[in-house]
Amino acid sequence: MKTNRVHKLTIAALLVAVGILIPMVSPVKLVLEPASFTLASHVAIFIAMFISPMIALTVALGTALGFLLGGFPIIIALRALTHVVFAGVGSYVLLKKPSILQSTAKTQLFSFLIGLLHASCEVAVVSVFYFGGEMTTAYYTQGFLQSVFLLVGAGTIVHSMIDFTLAHVVWKSLMSRSTFSATVAKLK
Repeated sequence: MKTNRVHKLTIAALLVAVGILIPMVSPVKLVLEPASFTLASHVAIFIAMFISPMIALTVALGTALGFLLGGFPIIIALRALTHVVFAGVGSYVLLKKPSILQSTAKTQLFSFLIGLLHASCEVAVVSVFYFGGEMTTAYYTQGFLQSVFLLVGAGTIVHSMIDFTLAHVVWKSLMSRSTFSATVAKLK
């Protein structure tokens, strides 16, 4: 039993570290003022989501704290904090219906729905800052519909689905290794 807790803690810590490190060092960043997207920045959270709800929530909270302590603007840290919502909901659904990841169509639909939830939460945070007058002028120049709804909302759905696909590919590769899949089975 103690080994199981140590495994969970170790995996969560490693995923938090990866989740913090990727946005800081990734050379693949797309900046569409006023929004920006970093490829693979959600992969650690999605992998945690595939393992268990507790690990998913821990990684989402850990990465949000990492952004806050890393000196990122508060809006970015709060956007990262909203990942707790999609990570918690998604991991709970996968705990109840793990077969979702076995079907390509179901996996893509699940990815889209998680992306929609992900985007809704981030749009809510950005909207508070937008209407509070706390945004850069680039947001106001383009207007709410384009800068918040389209760039943050639709952009987050696409970004989320790309990162989900990357995480799913990594996950399938890891699960094909018997020692890893046996370890993960013990963690659930």
